[in-house]
Amino acid sequence: MHRDILQDWLTLYFVEGLGCTLVYRLIGEFGSPAGVLAAPANRLRRVEGIGPGLAARLTAPSRLAEARERARRELRLLADRNICLLCLDDPCYPSLLRTIDDPPFLLYCRGDLDCLKRPAVALVGSRAASVYGKRISHELAGELARRGFCVVSGLALGIDGEAHAGALAAGGPTVGVLGCGIDVVYPRRHASLFRDMERRALLISEYALGVRPEGFRFPERNRIISGLSLGVIVVEAGMKSGSLITARLALEQGREVFAVPGRIDSARSRGTHRLLQEGAKLVQTVDDIIEELRLPGAASPATSGPAAAPGSREEQRLLSCLDVYPSTIDELVRESGFSQADVFDLLLSLELKGMIRQLPGQQYERLVRD
Repeated sequence: MHRDILQDWLTLYFVEGLGCTLVYRLIGEFGSPAGVLAAPANRLRRVEGIGPGLAARLTAPSRLAEARERARRELRLLADRNICLLCLDDPCYPSLLRTIDDPPFLLYCRGDLDCLKRPAVALVGSRAASVYGKRISHELAGELARRGFCVVSGLALGIDGEAHAGALAAGGPTVGVLGCGIDVVYPRRHASLFRDMERRALLISEYALGVRPEGFRFPERNRIISGLSLGVIVVEAGMKSGSLITARLALEQGREVFAVPGRIDSARSRGTHRLLQEGAKLVQTVDDIIEELRLPGAASPATSGPAAAPGSREEQRLLSCLDVYPSTIDELVRESGFSQADVFDLLLSLELKGMIRQLPGQQYERLVRD
């Protein structure tokens, strides 16, 4: 996109009080950002939502000069930091996102823009995720990536971070949508993941460089997560989770909504179970997603062969007492009838065979399903 056009879009961005809705009304009236910036105050005020204050800010020479200078500085910084800026009429702007009611008129992009060319599925959920939720998120994202999908999420702690990590581990594309400037690492605990995303995937934001994360920005960015995607999968969510906002936005945008069932006694599952009660598609495997999206081209990956079977009846018996939810030693002793010493020996054998894994607090979970 020509630099002068980008500068005009950025100038509108830096005019205080203009959001997406007003910018689109102005573009509809005057045809282009340049047309808006050249319009007289009396014509600007005919546009719904443009009062005397906004009209003055859009026409006052000093205000416009300040916004233009900020735009020029921003473009210089973007070039120095190898950050791409897409405006709404750029051919590289994601076509699916363009169809929502209030698409961002500017997208800051850092990383591999080819990620935006893949069919995308969003995977979101609780920041305070359980061990089960994190594992399911990681596995689903990895399998989606292997099937050719781009995994979209919000780079938050918990489910989001595991979704990105799972896609990267599978060598697939993933897009992280930020609720702050694209040069702001948030949360700080994801600094390493953030750098991996810059190198191997894509980060995007609608906010200018240096914009700090604030609470209201995250619901705003959720419309982009769903807007980029054919469907949204919610892995774990409480009743007040921001992931439910993403699911609602997905429905408004005509996207599919999926939910992964969890424990009925867990507060982390109440939001996902409510979605299922309201008609969300239940997800057990990636095939459930592909079937609903009707994408026959997403082929099943080749398998690496059958899973190893336990080597003794005792191992089979103990394995039958384990599930995807963690169990303690005491629980396994009660359920299996083995002595504590025998349980320890059998757990070690199963762990060496890759059938189970130990979690913090001396808990164990099953890795191989029937």
